[in-house]
Amino acid sequence: MQCALVYDFDGTLAKGNCAEHGLLPALGLDDPSGFWLRVHERNKERDGDEILTYLGELALRAREVDRQTELSAEKLRLHGKSIPLFPGVEDWFDRINRFAKSQGIELSHYIVSSGLEEMIRGTSVKSHFQKIFACRYHYDEETGFAKWPTVAIDYTTKTQYLFRINKGIENSWDNQKVNRYIEPMERPFPFDRMIYFGDGDTDIPAMKMVKAQGGCSLAVFDRDKWAEAKTQEKIEKLISEDRASYVVPGDYAAGSQLDVTVKGVLRQYCRKGRSEKSPRNGHD
Repeated sequence: MQCALVYDFDGTLAKGNCAEHGLLPALGLDDPSGFWLRVHERNKERDGDEILTYLGELALRAREVDRQTELSAEKLRLHGKSIPLFPGVEDWFDRINRFAKSQGIELSHYIVSSGLEEMIRGTSVKSHFQKIFACRYHYDEETGFAKWPTVAIDYTTKTQYLFRINKGIENSWDNQKVNRYIEPMERPFPFDRMIYFGDGDTDIPAMKMVKAQGGCSLAVFDRDKWAEAKTQEKIEKLISEDRASYVVPGDYAAGSQLDVTVKGVLRQYCRKGRSEKSPRNGHD
């Protein structure tokens, strides 16, 4: 049996927003909250897409302060090294793969994130992902400077990438294949063998879709921010609106609530898989 574990990145595997670690300070933006407020205001003024606006504002700032190299793929990967991951993340993948294998399950791990792909590729866990779907720039071949966003993933396009994973499409360009009908059980990763990990508003459609299709959605929160009213309101909303299957702290260590919950879900998928293969005896 094959199962897919799909992760948001910012606030799910890592603390906070990845751009705030290394990149914003390098661009002279020492007040992250002020930067995000400006992005929101300008997006509203332009009646635009917030992810495209934030990618554009980063590129504009880099030009204004003559630090365009900070958005190069190489520099973004260096900035990615400074991103703080949640406890247990670094050895999570090997541990959960071993557990899944003991249950007869082959796991594949994916990222679907509004964060910057090259920064995620700079982290110590990059090699564990089958594919990283995240925001990415197109670069000038001569200067290496960012020219424009070539991939921008927001809360609705996350569901498109879930279908790409569901159908085994590991690119962002093949729209013909992603729209082609495939019988649900003939897809490499049926939604009822998928676990989605997310933390915020940009994850709500993806969490809801996976859950509605018989899969599992985990709402992850930063334990250090639990006392904040904003964190509690967000979790309460996810539960009351039936978005999340489970709510767990961002702790991936062995024996943590997240660790035990995921193992339980994988056992459940395994049990359901055996049940589907067994002939019914009429005594259920």
